[in-house]
Amino acid sequence: MDGAPTSLTKERAPLSKMELVGLVASVMAMTALAIDMMLAALGDIGADFSLVNDNDRQLVIAVFMFASGAAQLFYGPLADRFGRRAVFMWSLIGFLAATLLCVVATAYSLFIAGRALQGVAAAAGRVVAIALVRDLFRGREMASIMSMAMTVSIVSPIIAPSLGQLILFVAPWRWVFIVLFGFAGLLLAWVFWRLPETLQPEDRRPLSFSAIGAMLSHYLSYRAGVGYTIGTTCVMASLMAYLTSSQQVYVDTYGLGAKFPLALGAVAISVGLAAIVNANLVRRFGMRRLSHSAIIAFAVINAANAVYLSMTGGGTVAGYMAFLIAAYFMMGLINANFGAIVMEPMGRMAGTASAVYGFITTTGSALLGGMAGRLYDGTAIPIVTSFAVFGLIGVIAVFIAEGGRLFTEPPAGPDD
Repeated sequence: MDGAPTSLTKERAPLSKMELVGLVASVMAMTALAIDMMLAALGDIGADFSLVNDNDRQLVIAVFMFASGAAQLFYGPLADRFGRRAVFMWSLIGFLAATLLCVVATAYSLFIAGRALQGVAAAAGRVVAIALVRDLFRGREMASIMSMAMTVSIVSPIIAPSLGQLILFVAPWRWVFIVLFGFAGLLLAWVFWRLPETLQPEDRRPLSFSAIGAMLSHYLSYRAGVGYTIGTTCVMASLMAYLTSSQQVYVDTYGLGAKFPLALGAVAISVGLAAIVNANLVRRFGMRRLSHSAIIAFAVINAANAVYLSMTGGGTVAGYMAFLIAAYFMMGLINANFGAIVMEPMGRMAGTASAVYGFITTTGSALLGGMAGRLYDGTAIPIVTSFAVFGLIGVIAVFIAEGGRLFTEPPAGPDD
């Protein structure tokens, strides 16, 4: 579909393109809030539960991410069988219940279980969001829509740490989850009243092991898809390591204290600016030219940051952030384009393909990024070094996926 999406149900008025972008962005924002609002509260959570090892605070983020990635594998077939809307609504109800568990938990193990359940429920949002866009758009238009959604949703990681810190100024850390509960409740109401079903009845796939196996085989046989999935995983792993260790790096190493959400926001703004740039340039230059240049630059910038920190004994927070801002600007040019390249040939199996893509990238990045984050030794040097390694692996994966040719766009199709 080349124009604005039209209603696929008689009960609802048509969604405009901008409302669709806003809805998809809000879906992505819920996950971002569930991660980034916690960052300011990690110290209070660790103190409240009397954690002995400070690195155990990172589980608040890592467990959520791992559970979210693993659950996506199951939501894809469900979304392809029962439709996007129903699956997402039930997942939102589950997210609300899991958030309440986090509010009332009195033991750290129970609290972590609540975070895992939050991740399981939030996983549907990513699957449904990508499948919705793939149902309605193709090619560079799809990449442009995803970039616009990322531009809108980037506000959440910019303001979320500061919002979490603001809540902590006036209330205990559990109120962070109460605010998150309110956001999810509003999103549920929006989905209930406005979201149409975008999966046509004739496109629904049977829910059987043989059908799911066939779809997985189709996905894994797409060499470019596998390569770009690995590339995305590597880029997201660096983000995961950055997020899980950010409170320790900014507060313990660089002494920013309660101001550290401002540093997180500055880095997040660079990703948002890149998403705006990508939405405007992808039609002109193509997904591959932009993303290939960006993944190479991402690896080089992080390697330069690692050298800088090593030569200066940890450097300054300004120097550390300057490299990070440049690197994460490149991330904004990578993720939307890599995802669009993977999803382009998936057609009616968009839900399952989105789930496999999300499962591998989110679970893989949670494992790799979680391990990298625990390398924190009082300096950012080992963590930034891992960013450079992840970037290099991503470049190699894309190079192999494209058969040794970079920056080359395939012939444009009718939907491009």
